[in-house]
Amino acid sequence: MLDVSVIEDSAAAAATLDPVRARLLAELAEGPASAAMLAARVGLPRQKVNYHLRTLEAHGLVELAGERRKGNVTERLMRATAASYVISPLALAAVQPDPGRFRDQLSARWLLAVAARLVRDVGTLITGAARARKRLATYALDGEVRFASAADRAAFVEELTRGVSALIAKYHDAEAEGGREHRIVVALHPTVKDPAPAVAESGPAAGSAVPAAVEQSP
Repeated sequence: MLDVSVIEDSAAAAATLDPVRARLLAELAEGPASAAMLAARVGLPRQKVNYHLRTLEAHGLVELAGERRKGNVTERLMRATAASYVISPLALAAVQPDPGRFRDQLSARWLLAVAARLVRDVGTLITGAARARKRLATYALDGEVRFASAADRAAFVEELTRGVSALIAKYHDAEAEGGREHRIVVALHPTVKDPAPAVAESGPAAGSAVPAAVEQSP
């Protein structure tokens, strides 16, 4: 079972958004189960659970883990193909966010478009690497910082920008023969509490998380 699987197909994405199927996926992420076992857990007829399982199986979201005899019946034990799932913007390809349409480093919506592209690209890379049976070289940094003031936050952003820009200038070689381009994403946003607070349009306001990722195509 994978830790995370990326859903790129719109029909598969629609299948996971059904509340009953989402519940079945969650149950099967905990371990293999038959339709009869799941029916007892979710309070639905076995036939209806079987219908939903067939739909999930058709989209590669669940798979056969084994079979067992119970009286005169052979039960199929199913399991989820991943512990969790992420829906790629490719599932809504016609309306997926495009960071290239505008660029505003202080816009939360532009940050969301960049994050969506990150999910899309990394999902595509994972799929390609798996098919090619190759390792995918990536890196991510995730941290949290509490600023004493808005001025400190602004100073942090300025210093971070200078530092990352200097590293890019130092190591970027446009003429390198056989070189491979990588994308680097650095984001700063208020830490989300539970329940989630509203995020201002004009950029970060308080505590923050600082993630970065570097991607390499398979």
